[in-house]
Amino acid sequence: MRPSHLCLAVLVAAVWGVNFTVIEIGLDHFPPLLFSALRFLAAALPAVFLVGRPKVAWKWIASVGLVLGVAKFGLVFVGMDAGMPAGLSSLVLQIQAVFTAVIAAAVLGERPTRVRVLGMLVALAGIGVAAVDEGASGPLGAFVMVVGAAAAWGLSNVLTRKASPPDALNFMVWVSTVPVLPLLALSLLTEGPSEDLAALRGLDWQGAGTILFVAWVSTVFGFGAWGWLLRRHPASTVAPFSLLVPVFGMSSAALFLGESVTPLRWCAAALLVGGVALTTLTPARRGRARMPEVRATGPEFVGRPPAPAEESVR
Repeated sequence: MRPSHLCLAVLVAAVWGVNFTVIEIGLDHFPPLLFSALRFLAAALPAVFLVGRPKVAWKWIASVGLVLGVAKFGLVFVGMDAGMPAGLSSLVLQIQAVFTAVIAAAVLGERPTRVRVLGMLVALAGIGVAAVDEGASGPLGAFVMVVGAAAAWGLSNVLTRKASPPDALNFMVWVSTVPVLPLLALSLLTEGPSEDLAALRGLDWQGAGTILFVAWVSTVFGFGAWGWLLRRHPASTVAPFSLLVPVFGMSSAALFLGESVTPLRWCAAALLVGGVALTTLTPARRGRARMPEVRATGPEFVGRPPAPAEESVR
């Protein structure tokens, strides 16, 4: 990997890690479901008019949009609003790699190797340690919501594998159009029209900046740059950089939000990152139906586009 490409991969990981701190700041300005809806609205417009027509069937765009956009991000934003720390959220969400492997084994017939199983067990031990830490110092319900978000993310990863989008950025922009109305409807039902209107009327530069960051910088730039790297390098080369996300997430939360990192949380981080590394960087055994492998590659889209003709499928 060229130095410039390496720097770009680290930059994307940093953007995705800092994104959790920006979300925490944005939740001071918006109810969580409204904030999530505005994030996807800003990510979809005007990009949807620039990326061309969808390149996969609408059923895949709709299913990934609902599972990833509504379930995963809805739970993340609500969980963080309920008290889940930004840094810990960036860490706990990495358990999506385990959910992805388990669901892929059940749905796609991908049999995990012994090393992958070991990685899952190590990562689950990290979640257990993080749960003990959060249960002692914060709301356990919010922690469970973020774990639920990771499970939804794992399901969306498998759906994305089935969709096999040839253009990752095009796919993500069109997926971003799906959650807007469901999230707005849920916000009106649960958060109330008066709270939503008050947030919109009180919109200031900081609130607008958080929307633009999570939509354009984290989603459009981050996802586009990650897809660009994956088209030029094997997933096994690019994927390890996603393990830097919780490092930047926890560091930025400590720096800008004053979040403390307890010894238990450091222990959870070491177990989770190590377990996810074993889970995502070890190839799975193939079942009878041979499919292009898609590995966990990043917080916005955990799916590898179909391999170029000159690259062997691992």
